[in-house]
Amino acid sequence: MSYDLGLLLLRLVVGGLMFGHGAQKLFGWFGGYGLAGTSGFFGGQLRLRPATFWTALAGLSEAGGGLLLLLGLLSPLGSLGIIAAMLMAIVLSHWPRLWATENGYEYPLVLLTAALALGLAGPGAYSLDAALGIQLPAPTLAIGLALVLVSAVVALTTRAPAADELAPAAETRVKAA
Repeated sequence: MSYDLGLLLLRLVVGGLMFGHGAQKLFGWFGGYGLAGTSGFFGGQLRLRPATFWTALAGLSEAGGGLLLLLGLLSPLGSLGIIAAMLMAIVLSHWPRLWATENGYEYPLVLLTAALALGLAGPGAYSLDAALGIQLPAPTLAIGLALVLVSAVVALTTRAPAADELAPAAETRVKAA
């Protein structure tokens, strides 16, 4: 019983926070910038292309993953959404700094790890999966993790070049003229 209560507590906190974080991106709730404002950041500072697509995907991964995790529904899909979003946050926004006081990846890593642990452990007895008798096939987590990695590679390889990456090409054109 204490195991299942522990899973419930972890699901409620991590799932609830991730739902709110995604709702900031999608709807501007809880002080967020909404899809248009967040897309500007994703396309500008993060250089993701197309920015609106990746912003919507991030918001859906966080809000949808958070809601599924919170409810304990369709496990491990909620965990996978959170893992994907936090992996991208670490790589694009926080790497290589570790500590949150330096805008490092400490907090996204905690959320990613908690989501992974819940994906491995399952949602527990106090979940909609348990109440409805839902159990996704065993390889769902492994296949999902592989898809998360493929998606991360696609996002990173389709980014717009950084300004310092464009400078050598511009210098070459000027010298050739």
